[in-house]
Formats: sequence, structure tokens, C-alpha cells
Amino acid sequence: MVPTLWARGQNATVMFLENQAQHSDSFGWIEVITGSMFSGKTEELIRRLKRAKFAKQKVEIFKPEVDNRYDEDKVISHDANEIVSTAVPAAANIRLLADNCDVVGIDEAQFFDDEIIAVCNDLANKGIRVIVAGLDMDFKGNPFGPMPQLMATAEYVTKVHAICTRTGRLANYSFRKSENDSLVMLGETAEYEPLSRAAFYKATVGEKVRTMNVTAEEVVSKKSKKA
Repeated sequence: MVPTLWARGQNATVMFLENQAQHSDSFGWIEVITGSMFSGKTEELIRRLKRAKFAKQKVEIFKPEVDNRYDEDKVISHDANEIVSTAVPAAANIRLLADNCDVVGIDEAQFFDDEIIAVCNDLANKGIRVIVAGLDMDFKGNPFGPMPQLMATAEYVTKVHAICTRTGRLANYSFRKSENDSLVMLGETAEYEPLSRAAFYKATVGEKVRTMNVTAEEVVSKKSKKA
């Protein structure tokens, strides 16, 4: 489910998913699309960028060089929607390549260095609409890279959700099914699954007690009794 904003006019109520204000000054703004894996972040990013292109605006799209899962020269969603992009090794490269743009899109922002925060703000201050998509949390459930700061400085934040594969509820966690403990590990459904808060808690407890002589159910039961 995508959060919506409501704007009330004199005679009507209009629902919209992104900013529609007419900015008369020379400043742009930052939009952040965030959530777990398989929540539709890239899908929403591509949708907004294609709308801007249809409106004859000059659009540039960037992604980190490390993300080459589908294509080196395209941003591609899990649903196979795509848009041509430029892969860059560091956030500073975006500043050099985004001159004279109306709209700049950035995918997988969590993989960029902290310079991405200053880059996005510099571009917005130059009058550019900056649309950023990225994971808000890593596989351990901790805030991921520069995303918290980007969300804090953005004018508009959209948090999207996947569906939990175990409970059918809204999922906001990206659970890693493999034993790889590296912070950055690209993957798909074979390596990750979206989980709700309850399912993620049970799954992570299960990981912690693997080498212990208790079951995950016993640990959850003891926690419930204390509560």
C-alpha cells in the first residue's frame, strides 16, 4: 500500500501520490521512496521518471556500480519494468553528470557513500527535482547507510510495503535466508524474503538459537510470559 497525500481545494478534494505544487522559485526538492525488498520502490521510481519524460523534462537516472543484477546500463524492477540509467562508482560522480537536468533519479541509494546526502541537497538547491529510491533497513533490521539522513532532509517521503511471505500481512523487513553476514549482498527471492515485524522477530530468534539447546518457540514463549 502506498501512502497518499490529500489536498483540499475550494470545491474538491484531490488525492495524489507525489508533489504537484508549482514551484515559482529556483529551488527543487527531494523525494524519497523507501521500504523493504520486493515492496515496489524501483517500480514507483520508474513510474515517476517516465511521467517526467513524457512531460518533455530532461531526466537522468543513476545507480551504484555495484548493482549489476539485471543490466549494467538500466534500472530494472523485480517486475521487469526498466529505464536507461548510468552506473557510477561514487555519489560525487552524480553531481558532475547531472548538470542541466530537470529531474534526477537515483536507485539503490543505500549502497552509495554518505556523500549522496550532500549531492542530493546540492542538486535540489540548484532547482532539480531529485527522486531517490532505496532500502530503509538492512537484513538485520538496522537503518541502512545514508537512507535515514536522506529521509530526514527530503520534502516528500513515500514508504511502500511488500507482503509478508509467512503471514500475508504488510512486510517492512528484508530477511536474508543465507548465512552470508556481509552488509552488501545482492540477491533475489532465493536469498531474501519480505517479512512482517512478527515473522522477522521469529526468524531472527531462530537464527540466534540454532546452536543452543532450545527452540525458537521456547524463546518466544518465555518472552510472552515476561510481558
